[in-house]
Amino acid sequence: MNKAIKNIKPLNLPWETQDPFIFCSYHYDEFPGGNEKMEPNASLEGRMLGQDFASKDGWNMYHGDKVPGFPAHPHCGFETVSIVTKGMVDHSDSLGGKGRFGNGDVQWLTSGKGVLHAEMFPLLKEDKNSFEIFQLWLNLPKKSKQVAPYYQMLWSEDIPKIKVTDENGNSTEINLIAGNLNGQKALSPNPDSWAADPENQIQIWTIKLNPNAKFSIKGIDKDITRTLYFYEGDSLIIEDTEVNAKRLIHLNSTEDVLIENLLKTSYLFFLQGKPINEPVVQHGPFVANSQEGIQEAMQEYSRTQFGGWPYQTNEPVHDKNIGRFAKLVNGEEVIK
Repeated sequence: MNKAIKNIKPLNLPWETQDPFIFCSYHYDEFPGGNEKMEPNASLEGRMLGQDFASKDGWNMYHGDKVPGFPAHPHCGFETVSIVTKGMVDHSDSLGGKGRFGNGDVQWLTSGKGVLHAEMFPLLKEDKNSFEIFQLWLNLPKKSKQVAPYYQMLWSEDIPKIKVTDENGNSTEINLIAGNLNGQKALSPNPDSWAADPENQIQIWTIKLNPNAKFSIKGIDKDITRTLYFYEGDSLIIEDTEVNAKRLIHLNSTEDVLIENLLKTSYLFFLQGKPINEPVVQHGPFVANSQEGIQEAMQEYSRTQFGGWPYQTNEPVHDKNIGRFAKLVNGEEVIK
């Protein structure tokens, strides 16, 4: 093992994270065509509806009964960063926010003192529906755990896309979700986010290395965590160490890292950040600094439902014919 790599592990679901990140899930589905209600135009026989994660026929219903996805559920004490590279997500929440996003869009949600939301995956195409999502949980420091919930959209056409070409003309393509690279800055994160302070050095990138491409990540401060997820491809070389796909690599943040791809296109996900270094107590979708904090959050949810659920169903989807849009909690509406 070279000094740029701390360790290499198998990439298991959910993906292991380091402080300040709490959790990262990755889902890829080849959904069948959808019907007029955006439900799968296929039999659901043999699936454990409400808890379908078996990837039968290459797709899951997840917690959905009719439309795939995650019906109404609470969050508090952290942020979700949802990166949808293929397909669409219908968002609805207890604060009146809603939207449809996908095909490269990112939703950044600060749950703060608590929000109830649903994330459903409408099947808009009649033939087949490819779907890919990364959902990242970024912790909030104690001082921000009780802030008002807030979400914003980072639309695909606004997200910086950086192409780096090596000396042999082979290119690497980076989508800059958070942070900065080669003089370009990502869109602003949510105002109460740990990522909002540049000193915390949060970076969130998706990376595509074309065959034989070389790409370098520069070393920075020592007290920063760096994780590279090699989730699709064949193999690549990191500072003279060959690494196969489906691996998680913890990097030494003080070292420059040269990544050399081999013959097949490789896809990676990169996370970096300064640890918050506070106690983390998690109970399902609730995150606090103590067990007492968890109990308080659960009691608040039981009492208020974090604003209540204004929809007739726990798995709402929007009109099939509408495109990408967002209605934010401040009432602002964006149509793409």
